[in-house]
Amino acid sequence: MTDREDIIDLAVRYAWALDTKQVDGLRDVFTPDATAMLRGVECRGVEEIIARVAGSILRLDNTQHLISNHHVVVDGDAATHRCQLQSQHVLSGVAGGDNFIVGGYYEDRVVRTTHGWRIAHRLMQQTWTDGNPAVTKREPT
Repeated sequence: MTDREDIIDLAVRYAWALDTKQVDGLRDVFTPDATAMLRGVECRGVEEIIARVAGSILRLDNTQHLISNHHVVVDGDAATHRCQLQSQHVLSGVAGGDNFIVGGYYEDRVVRTTHGWRIAHRLMQQTWTDGNPAVTKREPT
């Protein structure tokens, strides 16, 4: 695979880790000291990233993170990656509806490590939503 393909694969592995609720797999996506800004919450280190994601994802019935329109620029052992996303969150029994969809994009700073490409910093920027935001905020009723 080319560097570009490897970096896109990294983004895909992130989405699969979330949607299969295998958040420990994020250790193979991020550097140990990675930082992230995920929907306005700052995370420092892969363990904080995993905790943030787990707190959001694991209590839901289902999620689906779709990513597209990848833009990758490689400069030696560093790269930038951007892609658009739509993520659907499902939790049955929430007053007001069971679905909440978020649209936005990821912007990543990526580095080549001895274990392959890893995300050193991720920004998840929400640009629109649809559905019931209570799905991501409350337990089912």
